[in-house]
Amino acid sequence: MISKVITAANIGYTGQLITIECDSSNGLPGLLIVGLGNKAIEESKERIRSAVKNSGLDFPRKRITLNLAPANLPKDGSGYDVPMAIAILAVSGQLSPSVLSDTLLIGELALDGTLRPVNGVISSLETARNAGCRAAIIPAANEPQAGLVEGITIFGAQSLKDIFNHFSHAARLPEIRTRPKSFTPPRPAVHLEDISGQTQVKRALVIAAAGHHNILLYGPPGSGKTMLAKALSGILPQTSPEEIIAITKLHSLKGEVTDVVTTRPFRAPHHTASHIAMVGGGNPIGPGEVSLAHYGVLFLDELPEYTRTTLESLRQPLEERQIAIARAQGRFIFPADFMLIATQNPCPCGFLNDDTKECTCSQLQIANYAKRVSGPLLDRIDLFIKVGRVNQAHILNGETATLTTDVARQQVTSARQLQHRRFSNFTTTNAHLTRQQIKERCQLTATAHDFLTKAAMNLDLSARSFIRIIRVARTIADLDKSESIAVTHISEALQYRQR
Repeated sequence: MISKVITAANIGYTGQLITIECDSSNGLPGLLIVGLGNKAIEESKERIRSAVKNSGLDFPRKRITLNLAPANLPKDGSGYDVPMAIAILAVSGQLSPSVLSDTLLIGELALDGTLRPVNGVISSLETARNAGCRAAIIPAANEPQAGLVEGITIFGAQSLKDIFNHFSHAARLPEIRTRPKSFTPPRPAVHLEDISGQTQVKRALVIAAAGHHNILLYGPPGSGKTMLAKALSGILPQTSPEEIIAITKLHSLKGEVTDVVTTRPFRAPHHTASHIAMVGGGNPIGPGEVSLAHYGVLFLDELPEYTRTTLESLRQPLEERQIAIARAQGRFIFPADFMLIATQNPCPCGFLNDDTKECTCSQLQIANYAKRVSGPLLDRIDLFIKVGRVNQAHILNGETATLTTDVARQQVTSARQLQHRRFSNFTTTNAHLTRQQIKERCQLTATAHDFLTKAAMNLDLSARSFIRIIRVARTIADLDKSESIAVTHISEALQYRQR
């Protein structure tokens, strides 16, 4: 007799259905698992045996073989515990195999039979739904994330015994309803009103947040670059339901959360982070920092201190909004639509061209320091803004901030709404405009067109820089609620280009 149970394996950002086949035969009692499983699956033998016994069920005293098909696909994780246990109960006659044909099962078993949460539950449920599965049973602890997936009936179980009773029609499991996708306002560690002065930098932050533009803050140590970068998280617009699902899915695949992520991520990896930690990979293949910052912010403090390999790996996601990881097992693609905010000192000591302190660096040191960040990477940054020193007398004098976090968030939200109506897409922003969209949707006045053309020739702008200036100018026009791009918008956008 053979029983079959459906589960799913997370492969990169997507998933694949796995069929667990169970066969029992006479012979020396034992449990054999085949199908290219890793150490966690091999150790599941003892978890399954103890969970079945402690749930008041009978573990068959026969030779049992479990096959995880397709057998050529590596399997990893403890989420196969529940489907393998149910397959064993079905092959022993305690459950009817016919009731398992179109229901996905995932979950890790404790020794007492209770279910523990697993990673990547959204990916597994989407895989089951797309494959035509009627229902899915998951650990109750994964219910918040599972409620985001529509189009499939989902049940939450506390224990193996609950699943057994559900399939034997003794007691039906509670169905998980789609939970409201509400937005939780972020609580930034730093507010704009906490930062003295820096009016022009705050204006640049609003432009960057409104259009999803990349920005680089450079200036001497202690000028407030890091504080300004952290304040950016408080002015970002609310997340859409589609963005909540994508953000939560990525963080669930990484195993960082079991609840729903409703705020935009703000990732700040240390400069010693490895290349794999930044772009993703490992074994099994998982998302990196660029993907965990999807629809949010990737903050790189002291940009030149990161390794050259790490920085150059950012070029593809900054341009294509996704990262492709090629390994021996295959090619895996993760979304990586993030906004980059970076900080940088002008030289190793940080006081090049400073008004109060003398730079102690040699010309060779300054040149080598500048070469740590390549030109092609800098060309993908939309706004460059110098952060000057703040007068110490203004720090404690109690001056009233001209721009608060709440006001800035309202400005950003209003500009984003204009973009959403223009493109009829909640996730399309000015930073993603194609050349065709610029021709169709970014109307420049005649004087603005002539002004930009002359500026491009005088400044020797690359084609990429030329396009990015128009994108930034379109965002500035949106903040001004202007339908067309005027000379003032172009001139302000040009001020933020690298010199």
